[in-house]
Amino acid sequence: MTDEVTAPGHSRIHMAFGMDFLTIPVASIIPLKTLPPDIRLSRTYSQILTSIKAIGHPIESPAVTPDTTNAERWFLLDGHLRIEAMKELGFTEVECLLAPDDDTYTYNKRVNRIPPIQEHRMIARAMERGVSSSDIATALNVQVEAVLRRFRLLDGISPEAAEMLKDTPCSMKVFDILRQMTAVRQIESADLMIGQNNFTVMFARALRAATSENQLVPNKRGKKEGRATPSGQQIARMERELAALQTQVKSVEETYGIDNLHLTMARGYITKLLTNNRIVRWMETHQQDYLCEFQKIAETDPLGSIAKETNT
Repeated sequence: MTDEVTAPGHSRIHMAFGMDFLTIPVASIIPLKTLPPDIRLSRTYSQILTSIKAIGHPIESPAVTPDTTNAERWFLLDGHLRIEAMKELGFTEVECLLAPDDDTYTYNKRVNRIPPIQEHRMIARAMERGVSSSDIATALNVQVEAVLRRFRLLDGISPEAAEMLKDTPCSMKVFDILRQMTAVRQIESADLMIGQNNFTVMFARALRAATSENQLVPNKRGKKEGRATPSGQQIARMERELAALQTQVKSVEETYGIDNLHLTMARGYITKLLTNNRIVRWMETHQQDYLCEFQKIAETDPLGSIAKETNT
């Protein structure tokens, strides 16, 4: 099968992998990176292990490229945790996608993580089709209560605010705070979070603190669900902290552009080096510590990392 297609009005488009699956012995697949020693203790690995147990195969097929010097060996480009989990479960074969090029960093760095609202909609759709919450919890390796909480994520959330935040990394705690506001205030808060590109719990709490009493939703006892109205001293402190933050932001803006350019060029150079399998294999043999650090740099999305850290 050819690895090129022609789109109307365009030149040929190079495909990253073939359209057919290839069943390969797990023992014949050679990973191109070393996993951390404690990877089996991570939540991600545990979820992958549980999902493979539940459905009998990985949700996404690993991607491999053939070894040009050995017809019975394949290099693993994507799916290291899946292969590790299959080894632990005793699988001897796995269906893989065949990549014609040995581009080690084509896959994971182009993955878009599922935002919470999209995750909610997937769970809701599955439950509407008859999948029980316990089965979903088993597949995701989480508690049933966590599945039900994700299922009820948008209860009390304005449809307009939900639509605005559907592709953002807002955590469930942020939605808990928005739920304490009226629909109009939820929309205003969502617009402010998007404008500032800040979806942290701390920022949501600041928005709630700045919300007037008549824009907070009363609970069943007729009291406001929001915490006590901040005192004048607390508001003054918040204003001072905000002014200091704005000063810091301005100082960073002066050097951000050139610093980001330098870092992007350095990261691009390292990424290009690691697309060469000969370099990767040599470093794996002679400079494994350097290889691990280079791989971390190549797979890093600076803006995504910052957003993730601020949400914790």
